[in-house]
Amino acid sequence: MKKLYVWWEWIDTRVTYEVRFPYDGTLVDTVCLGRDADIDLALDRAHASLPTTRAMSSWERANVLRNIVRGLSVVRDELAELLCRENGKTIREARVEVARCIATFEVGIGEAERLYGETFDLGITSMSRGRFALTRLFPVGVVAGIVPFNFPLNLAAHKIAPALATGCPIVLKPATSTPLSLLRLAEIVQDSGWPAGAFSVVPCDRTVGQKLVEDPRVALLSFTGSPDVGWRMKTAAGTKRVVLELGGNAACVIDSDVRDWDHVFSRLMIGAYYQAGQSCISVQRIYCHESVYSEFRDRLVAEIAKLRVGDPRDEATFVGPLIDSKNADRIMAWTEEAVAAGATLLAGGKRLSDTIVAPTLLEGVPASAKANCEEAFGPIAVLAPFSDWDELVREINTSRFGLQIGVFSNTLPHVWKLFDEVDVGGVVHGDVPSFRADNMPYGGVKDSGFGREWVRYAIRDYVEEKLLVLDTTFRA
Repeated sequence: MKKLYVWWEWIDTRVTYEVRFPYDGTLVDTVCLGRDADIDLALDRAHASLPTTRAMSSWERANVLRNIVRGLSVVRDELAELLCRENGKTIREARVEVARCIATFEVGIGEAERLYGETFDLGITSMSRGRFALTRLFPVGVVAGIVPFNFPLNLAAHKIAPALATGCPIVLKPATSTPLSLLRLAEIVQDSGWPAGAFSVVPCDRTVGQKLVEDPRVALLSFTGSPDVGWRMKTAAGTKRVVLELGGNAACVIDSDVRDWDHVFSRLMIGAYYQAGQSCISVQRIYCHESVYSEFRDRLVAEIAKLRVGDPRDEATFVGPLIDSKNADRIMAWTEEAVAAGATLLAGGKRLSDTIVAPTLLEGVPASAKANCEEAFGPIAVLAPFSDWDELVREINTSRFGLQIGVFSNTLPHVWKLFDEVDVGGVVHGDVPSFRADNMPYGGVKDSGFGREWVRYAIRDYVEEKLLVLDTTFRA
C-alpha cells in the first residue's frame, strides 16, 4: 500500500483508494487518501520551510534538480511500467513521458542557474541623477500544484521544476486515479537534498483538495485540468496567483500544396489517437483543402484501419484504453449524437471493451454537436473540407477553446495568416497541434486558460521581483 508523502513522512491515513489498470480492471496498488488534517500539515510544513528554500543559492537549487535527474534516470523503466499500469497509456507512450519528465528537470537546472535580476541607471532626469536600480527575483511562496491523470509525471514536473528552481516549497495533489508515479517521484525528491517539509504529495478527493485552492498560505495555484473545474478554482482562489492550463479541441489544417503525405498521415495518427486521444492538444478537428479532400479522406480512413488497438503493455499497440468506462460511455454518446444529427461515420464508432473505443472519424458533423464544439478527450476526430482561408479562420475561431493548432502547408502566407488571426496560444507548422517540446512556451487563451509552461516562462509566476534603489551620491 502506498502512503501519502508529507514532510519526509509516509503517512497511513487508513482511508484508501484502489488504483486499477484501465485495460482490464486489475488492482495495481492501494493508496492512502489525504484528509483535511493532512493538507493542513503539508501546508504548515511548506510554509515553515520557506525561509530555508528562499535562502538556498542558485548552485544548491540546481544541484537538487541534478540529483532528481539522476534518480529518475536510474528508475526510468520502472516508472514507464508504472505509468502504463496506472494510466493505461501504451508502454511506448509511457517511456516517452518519462524521458520528457527527465528533460523538464534538466531544463530546470539551467534556469535555476540563470535566475538573476538586472541593474540599470535611473538618472534619466536631474532628480534621479546618481541613482541606480538593482532588481532580484525572490520565490513567491508556497505553491499548490494540481495534476491531471493523462500525463501524471511530466505535467507534475512542469510545476515542480520551476518551484525548485526558484526556491518555492510545493504541495502536489495528483489525480485520484493516477497517484503512483508521482509518489515514486516523491521518493526521488526526498533523496535529492531538497529541504524537509518543502515537498509533499497528497492524494485526496476533490473536496479535500479544495483547501489548496482556498488556503491563504498558498501564494500560487497551478492547475492543469478541465475548464469547468479550473475557472471555479480561479473564482475561489481569492488574491493568490493562479495559472490555468485547461482544455482544447485542437484544429489541424491540410493545405493543397502538401507533398510529403506519408509524413502528414503518420503525424495525424499520432495527433488524433495517441493515448486514446486523452490530450488537450489531441487532433480533434481536421480541415483539408477541397482540391485534395477526396483523396485525403480515403487515405485517412485507410490509415486509421491499420492502427493496432488493445493491451497497452503490448509493444505493438497504438491505441489503448480510456481512463475509465464513464469516458468510454461519453465518447460513444457523442458519436451517436453526431450521427443522429446528420454526420457520416467514416471509421470506428465501436466499443471494443469496457474502456476501449475504436479510433473514430466523423464527416459532416454539425457545428453544435459535442464532437465538434467540446473537448472530446478521446479517440475521435471530425473531418471537413475548406476552400476559403478567411472562412477557415472564422470556423476555427468559433471554438471557445484556444490552445494550439497545426498546419501542413508549403505556403508561408497561409501559415502566417493562421498565426496572425487564429485565437490560440500556439501554431505548429509542419506538424499536428499535439506537438509539444518541453522547452517551448506552452499555454492557451479563451477557455484554454492563461499562463505559460516551460520552466523559463513559468518562473515568471513563481517569483516576485524586488527593487533596490541605490543613491551613489549619498553621504551621511
